[in-house]
Amino acid sequence: MAVVTPKSGEYHRIRNRNPKLSFDENYPISWHSTIPEFACACNAVSLLMPHVEPFVVRSVERVADELPDDVRPAALAYARQERQHHAQHRRFNDRVFAEHPGLGWIDRLMATTFRFLDRRSDEFGVAFAAGAETIAYAGARWTDDRIGTLFTDAEPTARRLFLWHLAEEVEHKGAAHDVWESFSGNRVKYVLGTITSVMVLAFFAFIGTLGLLWTERRLFSPRAHWNLLVWSVTYVFEFMPLAVVSALPGHHPNDLADPVYLPTWLKTQVDNEL
Repeated sequence: MAVVTPKSGEYHRIRNRNPKLSFDENYPISWHSTIPEFACACNAVSLLMPHVEPFVVRSVERVADELPDDVRPAALAYARQERQHHAQHRRFNDRVFAEHPGLGWIDRLMATTFRFLDRRSDEFGVAFAAGAETIAYAGARWTDDRIGTLFTDAEPTARRLFLWHLAEEVEHKGAAHDVWESFSGNRVKYVLGTITSVMVLAFFAFIGTLGLLWTERRLFSPRAHWNLLVWSVTYVFEFMPLAVVSALPGHHPNDLADPVYLPTWLKTQVDNEL
């Protein structure tokens, strides 16, 4: 269903897709043959998804009845996409925990953290969601510039999982912002929600990556740490301008220039197969 997002006046199609992924009991968690630390970092992000995605969905759906008619359809379509992300990452994570059961404490700590966040106000929830989408959109732009370097030697199913997710982050980039703008619009609380989301997501991505490097016996690899440092610094340079612009009055995510590869890949490699 095509809906008009407020302020931009542009039509956005937010589709609910099933990327048809299969992770059997023999699926390789170390899915990158030449940059295994990249797989560790991506897997750490995946461990977060069954916690952050449901929190975002609940935050949006709790306020859906209070949203204007021109915001609600895109907000609910966005929530449906996030549910599908959660479902696919949960299945992938089952393989991670089956192979590395010692990482279960990270999952339990994330569950406790998001239960605590879920007791905050609805206004905090939608601000967190909008901030988290800025983080994800920056991740999509960062990845799009490095597709060839990062994913050329990746196992096809893992490649499809992460590219599909990032491409949909581009597709629904304005939805959470519109929910926050319509429900609250308080920029101080938006900044606080964004800072909280950065701290929570960065912390768990960091400890998850370290845990996976340990289990993959790469924790003391200089090359792994150098690559992770370079990726982190370059991502910060991608994210910070977006975060600043997002907090300014009159800004709308649809005003930003989208990456080129991911939307094209989504249309040709996923939509054409559904």
